[in-house]
Amino acid sequence: MAIETRDTLTVAHRASAPAPSIEPARASAAPGDQRWSRRSVLKGIGVGAATVVVAGIGAGSYRVFDNGVLSAGSGRPYDAWGHWRDDPGPLGTVGAAILAANPHNSQPWIFHVASAQVDLFADPSRRVGTIDPLGREQQIGLGCALENLVLAARARGLKPAVTLLPNPRDPTHVATVALPPGPATRSALHDAIGDRHSNRGPYKPGPLPVAALDRLAAQAAAQSGIEVSWFANARDRQQLGALILDATAAIVADHQQSSDAFAWFRNNRDDIDTHMDGLTLDGQGLAPLTLTLAKLLPASSRTAGDTFWLDQTLSVHTRTAAAYGVLTVADPHDPAQRLEGGRVLERIHLAATAEGLGLQHMNQITERIDREQTIGARATFAPRYAELLGRSGGQPLATFRIGEPERTAGLSPRRPVKAVTR
Repeated sequence: MAIETRDTLTVAHRASAPAPSIEPARASAAPGDQRWSRRSVLKGIGVGAATVVVAGIGAGSYRVFDNGVLSAGSGRPYDAWGHWRDDPGPLGTVGAAILAANPHNSQPWIFHVASAQVDLFADPSRRVGTIDPLGREQQIGLGCALENLVLAARARGLKPAVTLLPNPRDPTHVATVALPPGPATRSALHDAIGDRHSNRGPYKPGPLPVAALDRLAAQAAAQSGIEVSWFANARDRQQLGALILDATAAIVADHQQSSDAFAWFRNNRDDIDTHMDGLTLDGQGLAPLTLTLAKLLPASSRTAGDTFWLDQTLSVHTRTAAAYGVLTVADPHDPAQRLEGGRVLERIHLAATAEGLGLQHMNQITERIDREQTIGARATFAPRYAELLGRSGGQPLATFRIGEPERTAGLSPRRPVKAVTR
């Protein structure tokens, strides 16, 4: 089915104010963690920082080079961010598509490129395991890539016509995009593609204007059946933040989910150069000195990393969010609604980028909802989220936080176009 219709969007608004603090559950430290582990330094940085730098360099100055201290955001894993405008034809649309938001930077896509058509496929080898057991986030990420592709096609003088799930016998065939000639149409969303990054750092205090939230929510008008609810006042943010924090603690306590998530963390520059995907220290929104120390010191274990993630979720992510946005749909298990939701999510992120706002995807709650369903556990997060979303009538598809960022987000690595085209 083609998806070029425009319908009215329902939006719930809530005024914004600072949220109170929440205390997280703690993950136990891994046996044998070193005293100057990344976690301990990131948690207690401040006094004696210069001494730690000297000690770290003295103990192993090779890590300056081994972990890319002096080459953050440069080199082949990051070339895609500088070259996405280069190719004027259909192949150029793929260059924009691969810069889209996606789960754990797993880049779960394959593209077949012809002279007047691009086909988008899911790559089953790039599923992220029990952290996304029902493929929800993979399909949302593919929808994000599809939206970038469409925006890039219009800017290149092509008139994209999208058909979702064109082959019922092949569920990996996500979309066919016909690309006949048309008028060249650039937009602020297109121009923001190369600047859009997940900003996991702190956001500045203070509410966002209702008009700004209206403009972001308006990006959902192209897809019917998708609603955006804003959690922006103190009480609503505190309640949703507490649920996010509980879900994060539950993921940490679930050994398989924790392990599957950690598998996508790239601890050093060699890993980044080899895989050109995954999550990196540069993408965690850390202050410059903290980031440098983290790279110089020994890599964290999974459990220490989990504890740091909990701390960040408490002290940065939930504490500094100016607002949360939640996309809801009638059926979050429907592949077409997931793909359409991904397109909306990408447009919202691009629009936020164009307005100088930071956005971070916060999907811990739905990850636990899907995990509990697949293992047959008693549902604990679905009813709590449903209670918070009661008046919207839809079911949660994706969640994000938004605000004015204190610092610029770092680049994430990307595999080049030739590695994802067939």
